[in-house]
Amino acid sequence: MKVIMTTKVDKASMNIMNKLIENFGFKETEYVFDGNPVYKRGDVLILTTNDEMIYYDYLDREIENQLGFKPEIIAFASRHSSKQKLPALTTHVTGNWGKAMYGGKDESFAVAIPSAMKLSLLKMSELNDLGWTVCYEATHHGPTELEVPSFFIEIGSSEEEWINDRAGEIIAETIIYVLDNYEKGRSKFKVALGIGGGHYAPKQTKRALEGDLAFGHILPKYAQPVSRDVMIKALNRFGEKVEAIYVDWKGSRGETRQLAKSLAQELGLEFIKD
Repeated sequence: MKVIMTTKVDKASMNIMNKLIENFGFKETEYVFDGNPVYKRGDVLILTTNDEMIYYDYLDREIENQLGFKPEIIAFASRHSSKQKLPALTTHVTGNWGKAMYGGKDESFAVAIPSAMKLSLLKMSELNDLGWTVCYEATHHGPTELEVPSFFIEIGSSEEEWINDRAGEIIAETIIYVLDNYEKGRSKFKVALGIGGGHYAPKQTKRALEGDLAFGHILPKYAQPVSRDVMIKALNRFGEKVEAIYVDWKGSRGETRQLAKSLAQELGLEFIKD
């Protein structure tokens, strides 16, 4: 079973959930999760919780406890907030390169699913008739303590966008497309750890939209430097085989560039300098 995770405290999340139910034939079941109705369509369930999802470590265990199955993938339908209030449709995997400021644990990472995030970017871009930015975000916030692959897919970046009907429709359609197709996409993509750039990973986004690279964890410049151990920890938290380390050269610190290059050589990964 595949899970779409939503929360009652997030207007974007509720917007996306409503569009999923309205447009894709999800039916209410007799099951509840965290006291809320569970909706089902084929092998996909919509679950709803009552608090912020970024703090929901061990969610996969809780699903197993309450519903009796371990999900194969979790798509978190969420809002994105930014001071710039940039209208955006974004995707990313969760994790903390350093201290856990917003959920999860220090220097800990959820399991990335690069094919699902790449397909999310491609589909959001195809459907985007709003003129909004479509992009990856760097790895940030929780939850980090999950043993099944997961990704966040978000509407940003202020209340005006969170409740936008068309944005909800785009994300809902994207989630369904991704959950139906991500396994087929695996063989077509080159999976990479992304390094460098700002929070919205412009070069990684461009590479993913225009070529065969599919990024999992992304280390932005503001979180650099990190230790060798932390970079290896991130590389080990991919649900798909990593083939490359990609570096936005100008968007990275010198010691991080060299660490990435030496790790690529040591691990037999392709080193891509942009």
